[in-house]
Amino acid sequence: MKTKVMIVFSSAGSRDEAERIAKLLIEERLAGCVQYMPVSSIYKWKGKIESASEWLMIIKTRARLIKEVISRIKQLHSYELPEIVAVDVSNGLPEYLAWVISETEQKV
Repeated sequence: MKTKVMIVFSSAGSRDEAERIAKLLIEERLAGCVQYMPVSSIYKWKGKIESASEWLMIIKTRARLIKEVISRIKQLHSYELPEIVAVDVSNGLPEYLAWVISETEQKV
């Protein structure tokens, strides 16, 4: 059963950046919840293997807002190419999923 909720993963270069992005997504009702935590990343960028300490954001939003969420993260992000990966939530606690939907209602 497909729900109307998606999880977006994105990483930021600092705690302050992750917190700033998270707060704005919540304030703008583009996300119901954003969790952020420190992670270590190894990746290849411009031909070189790099490693970095980053802050992983786990963003809960509604499916119909995904384009706006991606656009907003790109606007707020310091990276030249930010990680933004969205995954459909196929199942979950119905009450929690309903809460995410209610928290992302665009109030007039």
